[in-house]
Amino acid sequence: MVKLIAIYKKPEDQEKFDEHYYNVHTPLTQKIPGLKDMKVTKIVGSPMGETDYYLLCEMYYESHDALQEAMKTDEGKASGKDVMKFAGDIVTLVIGEEVAVNV
Repeated sequence: MVKLIAIYKKPEDQEKFDEHYYNVHTPLTQKIPGLKDMKVTKIVGSPMGETDYYLLCEMYYESHDALQEAMKTDEGKASGKDVMKFAGDIVTLVIGEEVAVNV
């Protein structure tokens, strides 16, 4: 599995961010073809105390090719355009692959 990970810093207006994120952006993103799973984590702190981070979203795809194809769709473009519009200055996007580790 491949993940597109969006990491958001704390927005100036958290209530306004949450309203848009959960009621507009999330439904747009959930419509992207090829999206297998989406997990959202609200950041509540760090072991060192305060953190600048607010939210993390992991969007799962079968492969790098599936992710690239998804981003080319109208739904993928709409989600990308929306995130840049409402959070372009506070979001970082990265691509990751899960790695098995024995615990």
